[in-house]
Amino acid sequence: MSALSRVKLSMLDLVHIRADHTAADAINDSVAVARHVEQLGFERFWLAEHHNLDGIASSATAVLIGHIAGHTQRIRVGSGGIMLPNHPPLVVAEQFGTLATMYPERIDLGLGRAPGTDQDTMRALRRRPEDAEQFPEQVQQLQQLLAPAQHGQKLIAIPGAGTQVPIWLLGSSLFSAQLAAQMGLPYAFASHFAPRMLQDAVALYKRTFRPSAVLSEPYVIVGVPAIVADTEQQAALLATTAQQKVLSLLRGDTRLLQPPVTDMASRWLPHEQNGVESFLGAAVVGAPEQVAQQLERLLAQTGADELMIVSDIYEQSARHHSLSLLAELVKVQ
Repeated sequence: MSALSRVKLSMLDLVHIRADHTAADAINDSVAVARHVEQLGFERFWLAEHHNLDGIASSATAVLIGHIAGHTQRIRVGSGGIMLPNHPPLVVAEQFGTLATMYPERIDLGLGRAPGTDQDTMRALRRRPEDAEQFPEQVQQLQQLLAPAQHGQKLIAIPGAGTQVPIWLLGSSLFSAQLAAQMGLPYAFASHFAPRMLQDAVALYKRTFRPSAVLSEPYVIVGVPAIVADTEQQAALLATTAQQKVLSLLRGDTRLLQPPVTDMASRWLPHEQNGVESFLGAAVVGAPEQVAQQLERLLAQTGADELMIVSDIYEQSARHHSLSLLAELVKVQ
């Protein structure tokens, strides 16, 4: 049996603001693509916390999760992720407890420990560099706040207590893999931007996993930048939007999503090209048959249970078509 036939598909959306468009447009795009992938049978739709970035409109992540959930019917909606050291666990428990109360059995809480921004914004968030060291204790506190309240418990999230919102640990290194394994939590690896340690992290997680009350066996999501088009040439053209995005990131330029271009060679220096290609090392790009082969290799290497698709395509019609082709690949295997 093909590995693609058993894998679940989900989507991570950064709510990119496109060049010559507004933040309102980006939010409307996110709603439209969430509804589209729900119709395609995707398992979940996650949004990421980022701050002070001119091309990303997902800073108020919990608010957007509620907006997306309110415009969809079945698909799970959640965070990929909330950067927990940026927030008091009580506030996160109240926010996601409220979401879970409004949308029962549909909310996920993915947690990370990175700042999701620069040093100046960290200070504006009142976050200290050492806050990340308290991440394991913060996760435990959050679990307690989302569990049923105990007799005599003084700190209670209302709503929140008893909702038991599923918690996922996210990471791009071995730290979160090991913590997720120790806590018996599902794990999502951020190979959509940091693929270098993917196999080592997944292997560590699976090897050291301890069953828990919430999960009896390890469960892995792998982030995948994916661009599928009718032809290899069309896919390569669409992929230049993601390449420009990463190049801007490396240079510290605007994060506004740019239209595709026919010539990337004139836009980057050799070391920049290497940096972009390393960043996108887990990307799958091509016509359907090519992408199917690339995904089969990725699944063989990682044994992932679920693929979290990142779709950085400028034109929304092409983006929707790419996701449709991807969903069809899984169905026909």
